[in-house]
Amino acid sequence: MASEMEPEVQAIDRSLLECSAEEIAGKWLQATDLTREVYQHLAHCVPKIYCQGPNPFPQKEDTLAQHILLGPMEWYMCGEDPALGFPKLEQANKPSHLCGRVFKVGEPTYSCRDCAVDPTCVLCMECFLGSIHRDHRYRMTTSGGGGFCDCGDTEAWKEGPYCQKHELSSSEVVGEEDPLVHLSEDVIARTYNIFAIMFRYAVDILTWEKESELPDDLEVAEKSDTYYCMLFNDEVHTYEQVIYTLQKAVNCTQKEAIGFATTVDRDGRRSVRYGDFQYCDQAKTVIVRNTSRQTKPLKVQVMHSSVAAHQNFGLKALSWLGSIIGYSDGLRRILCQVGLQEGPDGENSSLVDRLMLNDSKLWKGARSVYHQLFMSSLLMDLKYKKLFAVRFAKNYRQLQRDFMEDDHERAVSVTALSVQFFTAPTLARMLITEENLMTVIIKAFMDHLKHRDAQGRFQFERYTALQAFKFRRVQSLILDLKYVLISKPTEWSDELRQKFLQGFDAFLELLKCMQGMDPITRQVGQHIEMEPEWEAAFTLQMKLTHVISMVQDWCALDEKVLIEAYKKCLAVLMQCHGGFTDGEQPITLSICGHSVETIRYCVSQEKVSIHLPISRLLAGLHVLLSKSEVAYRFPELLPLSELSPPMLIEHPLRCLVLCAQVHAGMWRRNGFSLVNQIYYYHNVKCRREMFDKDIVMLQTGVSMMDPNHFLMIVLSRFELYQIFSTPDYGKRFSSEVTHKDVVQQNNTLIEEMLYLIIMLVGERFSPGVGQVGATDEIKREIIHQLSIKPMAHSELVKSLPEDENKETGMESVIETVAHFKKPGLTGRGMYELKQECAKDFNLYFYHFSRAEQSKAEEAQRKLKRENKEDTALPPPALPPFCPLFASLVNILQCDVMLCIMGTILQWAVEHHGSAWSESMLQRVLHLIGMALREEKHHLENASEGHVQTFTFTQKISKPGDAPHNSPSILAMLETLQNAPSLEVHKDMIRWLLKMFNTIKKIRESSSTSPVAEAEGTIMEEVIENKSSRDKDKAERKRKAEIARLRREKIMAQMSEMQRHFIDENKELFQQTLELDASASAALDSSPPVSDAALTALGPTQTQVPEPRQFVTCILCQEEQEVTVESRAMVLAAFVQRSTVLSKDRTKIIEDPEKYDPLFMHPDLSCGTHTGSCGHVMHAHCWQRYFDSVQAKEQRRQQRLRLHTSYDVENGEFLCPLCECLSNTVIPLLLPPRGILRRRLNFSDQPDLTQWAKTVNQQIKVTQMLRKEDSVADAPSSEDTEAMNIIPIPEGFRPDFYPRNPYSDSIKEMLATFGTAAYKVGLKVHPNEGDPRVPIMCWGTCAYTIQSIERILSDEEKPVFGPLPCRLDDCLRSLTRFAAAHWTVASLPVVQGHFCKLFASLVPSDNYEDLPCILDIDMFHLLVGLVLAFPALQCQDFSGSSLATGDLHIFHLVTMAHIVQILLTSCTEENGMDQENPTGEEELAILSLHKTLHQYTGSALEEAPSGWHLWKSVRAGITPFLKCSALFFHYLNGVPAPPDLQVSGTSHFEHLCNYLSLPTNLSRLFQENNDIMNSLIESWCQNSEVKRYLNGERGAISYPRGANKLIDLPEDYSSLINQASNFSCPKSGGDKSRAPTLCLVCGSLLCSQSYCCQAELEGEDVGACTAHTYSCGSGAGIFLRVRECQVLFLAGKTKGCFYSPPYLDDYGETDQGLRRGNPLHLCQERFRKIQKLWQQHSITEEIGHAQEANQTLVGIDWQHL
Repeated sequence: MASEMEPEVQAIDRSLLECSAEEIAGKWLQATDLTREVYQHLAHCVPKIYCQGPNPFPQKEDTLAQHILLGPMEWYMCGEDPALGFPKLEQANKPSHLCGRVFKVGEPTYSCRDCAVDPTCVLCMECFLGSIHRDHRYRMTTSGGGGFCDCGDTEAWKEGPYCQKHELSSSEVVGEEDPLVHLSEDVIARTYNIFAIMFRYAVDILTWEKESELPDDLEVAEKSDTYYCMLFNDEVHTYEQVIYTLQKAVNCTQKEAIGFATTVDRDGRRSVRYGDFQYCDQAKTVIVRNTSRQTKPLKVQVMHSSVAAHQNFGLKALSWLGSIIGYSDGLRRILCQVGLQEGPDGENSSLVDRLMLNDSKLWKGARSVYHQLFMSSLLMDLKYKKLFAVRFAKNYRQLQRDFMEDDHERAVSVTALSVQFFTAPTLARMLITEENLMTVIIKAFMDHLKHRDAQGRFQFERYTALQAFKFRRVQSLILDLKYVLISKPTEWSDELRQKFLQGFDAFLELLKCMQGMDPITRQVGQHIEMEPEWEAAFTLQMKLTHVISMVQDWCALDEKVLIEAYKKCLAVLMQCHGGFTDGEQPITLSICGHSVETIRYCVSQEKVSIHLPISRLLAGLHVLLSKSEVAYRFPELLPLSELSPPMLIEHPLRCLVLCAQVHAGMWRRNGFSLVNQIYYYHNVKCRREMFDKDIVMLQTGVSMMDPNHFLMIVLSRFELYQIFSTPDYGKRFSSEVTHKDVVQQNNTLIEEMLYLIIMLVGERFSPGVGQVGATDEIKREIIHQLSIKPMAHSELVKSLPEDENKETGMESVIETVAHFKKPGLTGRGMYELKQECAKDFNLYFYHFSRAEQSKAEEAQRKLKRENKEDTALPPPALPPFCPLFASLVNILQCDVMLCIMGTILQWAVEHHGSAWSESMLQRVLHLIGMALREEKHHLENASEGHVQTFTFTQKISKPGDAPHNSPSILAMLETLQNAPSLEVHKDMIRWLLKMFNTIKKIRESSSTSPVAEAEGTIMEEVIENKSSRDKDKAERKRKAEIARLRREKIMAQMSEMQRHFIDENKELFQQTLELDASASAALDSSPPVSDAALTALGPTQTQVPEPRQFVTCILCQEEQEVTVESRAMVLAAFVQRSTVLSKDRTKIIEDPEKYDPLFMHPDLSCGTHTGSCGHVMHAHCWQRYFDSVQAKEQRRQQRLRLHTSYDVENGEFLCPLCECLSNTVIPLLLPPRGILRRRLNFSDQPDLTQWAKTVNQQIKVTQMLRKEDSVADAPSSEDTEAMNIIPIPEGFRPDFYPRNPYSDSIKEMLATFGTAAYKVGLKVHPNEGDPRVPIMCWGTCAYTIQSIERILSDEEKPVFGPLPCRLDDCLRSLTRFAAAHWTVASLPVVQGHFCKLFASLVPSDNYEDLPCILDIDMFHLLVGLVLAFPALQCQDFSGSSLATGDLHIFHLVTMAHIVQILLTSCTEENGMDQENPTGEEELAILSLHKTLHQYTGSALEEAPSGWHLWKSVRAGITPFLKCSALFFHYLNGVPAPPDLQVSGTSHFEHLCNYLSLPTNLSRLFQENNDIMNSLIESWCQNSEVKRYLNGERGAISYPRGANKLIDLPEDYSSLINQASNFSCPKSGGDKSRAPTLCLVCGSLLCSQSYCCQAELEGEDVGACTAHTYSCGSGAGIFLRVRECQVLFLAGKTKGCFYSPPYLDDYGETDQGLRRGNPLHLCQERFRKIQKLWQQHSITEEIGHAQEANQTLVGIDWQHL
């Protein structure tokens, strides 16, 4: 279809391109009716440019539009070439002081916690970095898109409103000058014309609703029959549904459908079909039919192409207007005038109004374009911002109604602009006074909550998903209300007072609908059937919490407002409880001669509600009266006399009783909804305006009534009145055996009631209730939180209430009460409470939950024990009450209270079985302590001649009245002090008696009043008690000391016996491997070896008797010795492909089936790494275990498809002991060379030259024989003839096949591991007989040693330092396995490999395509040669030993490596040459370099100096020598010399000695001169070497640099910024939603999205998974930038999140960037991640994480 289209498009271009912008503009300047002219031009051209064909060409359309449509307008405006005109305008313009940058999705934004007026004031990164705020406490968040930078807005910042870029110059004053003065008259007139026409055109066409015709003035005569089927976005259907539907409707591929869906989601609409009407309509029908089943169908329109074209250009025109006004403030002012000018139809007819009111009808793309335009025009011009704000407020209710009906998120709705006006203080005040905004918002809110019950309270339907969705919309109104109230007024005008109080009335109306909503009744008998709806009500309460607080803050600022508000609130409360006594019978209660009238009401039988916002608001205002002292200055203005305290306390008291009964388990049958309500009532998010205010309300009530009356009402509501009003109740109670539950319930209720009284008296830390400052309250909260346990900053913040600015006020006081402890490598920084703050601890702090209280008590008692203090936790000293609440303390000494205390103490003394509890007693003791403290405080602060009213001590010293003669409270305390059952409370009672005596002394000193005689005797008793108690203590101490000495003696004897045992059984301990794993290096050297030089290889190899090895199987616990014939023992192992050492990640094996891995390239592009956890099993035990795992997996598959952390199909399992991920096993073997060593006479061994010749001959023979065998099975005579032709070297028997010494079980395991290495390393199907198996075994051995050497070097550890036991075991087993594997492979195959490897060093005629010396990794070559050599040597009986071969091979490879290094070493000139003396080493190396120079035909550059050369050779070859040392150490079992076991100076000489090399390596060349020259020549003649020396190709230089993860920036925000500029590579310029950074190579990827999915092995996978295969051959480490989370991936099904290396100042990570504290890179943690990567532990880490956390298993990692 495209091909037909092309010429047509070209044709259009020509006719259009001929018209020039200048001419058209000239024509327009002459025109009388400009509008008609412009419209005709548009009608003619727009359909020809836009919407030609099925797929848009945005670039082409834009260039054409610019040239043909917008060009003429720019000419017309400027009156000259716009390229000249606009810069002139720009110069005349003064730059704006407002930044106004509109944020993209995911861009970092910064808010200053010290200077921002509210949290919505933000800066973009550029302004932030240039502002003073970067040194303040700032918050960093990522923008959701759509807001803009507030730099330069003086109302947004308390200080520092300008950054350096937007600073005012000193001469300027921020004045209102008219920006139009910079423009000439005619420019203004012409601009006005064009703007008016274009803006109107855009608005008309975007709000046009007919689908197949245009407005008359745009209609053209001839119309084509081309339509679009246009699909619109909605928030109901998922991506998957849309993709599926499109595939069916317009039969496109899945890729195309994904493209459509992505565009629809991004822009809000996309044409999915182009053609005639019929064709498009058919697609529409299918889509609607397919999506209408569950929900409303997708919105689809069949639209004429010309309508679509004009709409596209309409959007283009709006963005054009936005860019034009950027040239000058004058142009911006003109556009604002045009936009806000009233149209012909009066109200709401301006263009801006029309757009706003049509907002919900427009699609996403159109909305964002015009919102952007409003932001860059109306909001940047302060004069018009006000006018726009007024229009917005006038239309507010209508806009909100539209928003409720619309299903798009708020971010793309015009209502989201509210934040721009309502948070600006002057605008907000203006809108409140002029537009009555507060009332408007609340009324709009009430519009949407229509459901009420009979009493007019809100009633919510079931909280379904749809309800929740609607309800979230409604909540955005509360957000607007919060914005309006967030900045408090300093000046009040009468107008503002009046309008605020009107708003307050509306607010009370709203709260009145909430007072008493969701009432509940206790379920008796059976459990509730349907959980009632409670979430909506609490959500509403939570959202309103800040608004209620802010309304109180506003009231506090003005006395008149406060008094009025108080009256209004009280009046509404009276209305709500007008029928306070209706229908409930009055009753009279009396205790101790006091009586009070109240009503009969049982919380456990009647309806009760938790929602009482009006009572709570009144409580808040009452505290403000006290705080601002209005109550004392204008008592006559306040209706305090009308207050009826019983009415005020009634509902809050019911609420608290409800909580107590729930704790007592009386409401169990009401289900979870009630438990949740009680939880939230106390929760930090709600308690400020719920629980706390109920306590205040009760405090208000007590302070206004007789405390005896109050207590009787409380007893009655708690349903405990009977218990305390009838004497001897306790006795009766225990005599009748009552129902156990009832006793339990009553006990809990009594405890709760006492707790309530403790709270009423003790909670006086809110300013206004007690005489405290603003910070005291938060200090106390922190002290009590930290009393439970030390806490991290974020935990602490979560447990403190936030204000509307998301601040807790914690930072200002935390230093005074706590110390900060920095975190280590894991964990977080912690705050610990300072010692001196412990005295402020109150066990009955009212914000403790039950669990917290017991934890805190435990922690505080423990502390006191540690400090050797007594463990009493007495009540802390309290600040005095404010005068309005002063009478509250009398509750402690009133008769009813004393009666309650006396009764409970009496129960305790008489010890009535179950009728009382210890916590009851503990609470009574606490109350007595509070009363004593109070009295002491009164005495200390008493003025002269003042009558003491608080006489608690006298009251508790009096015994009871005549009939009962109960003992005094004091006497009972003394009795209890000696009760054996109350050990715990002794310290507390002692503290009380001490306090009592202190007070008595104070009283005696201040007056000579007669004291009750009884007291003297009491004192003596106390003293006696004390002395006897001290004796007790001393006795106890003595006994403890004796016991301790005895214990120590026994321990000493035991350790002595142990030592003897070890000495006697020394050899036993040496044989046991398992005993001390970590010291494995020491164990190796346990057999006695003389201190002579240790040599690892060659004829002079140090002979060490191999210690016998005993191991225990972890599965059957049976011990067994490792021998050749025994059953195989295996180690669990994990083989994986690795690119950790890679120098070229881009290499890809095209066809693994044909790939030959014999030679490893030095770039190590992809190796095979083997790791092990070091746990040993019998082979057959493991086989059984693995079979059971497989069987279990098959059974599980039928039941449920869950991933596990291991993939059984790939042979994976978890080590049965440590659950470490494994996929194969390595057999444990004895040193294989020892078994194959034949005891022949090895006296005269051939030298290298001889040996090489012999080997070459042997190779020729074997190859001839191979050829013979393959030609034909000819008669034997010919064979012998052929044999006669080739001279067979002496003692060589090519027909000899050695016997395999290993048992069957070991052979099987050798094959098993070999196949695993082959399968994983090459990513092919397992095949035991494949010739490449042995190569892969040698390769994994070499690669694993190389990676361990790399880690040791990076950490600067010695090569034979103490390795962790699992590494040591793994390397030993792996090396021995690789050395033994040839015994199970086919001999000819291994010989073939050896021949080919050998030929790469010693040339032979049989091989053509061998790599050149530069392209071979020498260590891999060495391992291959050494391990393949026995296959040839076993047929050699000439007396040349295996060890000689090893040595010669090693020397050969070493020399090849030196040549490699010399060829590739860089020849930088070094200035230090003169001082360095040239020794023999330097001279020898120079001569070698000259030889090379000669053989390469002088292509090799001249050597700088011998010293420099020798230095680079030593540096380059050291890693190779270290690897070789490790290899031969494990191969031959020769212990390492002690010099190589310590870190420190260079080990070069020791390494050479250990490996039997001369320390001057050049001597190797001199000793073997005759063969080496010819070899060097053949190496240098290779064409590839020549190409390299001529600069036509590269090569790896040595030593290879270490691979590290990428460098991360110190400050996290620069990463966020980088990611926000990253757009998805696939979907043209769209911002990526989850930008993810690969930490290995630094690529940014677009993760978790359809657009960037790739196909991998026939499956669609996300960008990260695809990247792991190309970059990390299956394992990857990523940083998810928006979430600040590290992601580990392995394969397709495994992944886990890991804690990121970025910490805030409090030592915590912030995953998900929720807190927004500035984050900085923590190098140690980053190193830890890097180490995991270098050690190949990523997969293992994921395995452990997935085992520990089952939710990780369910994540679809492959889509990330």
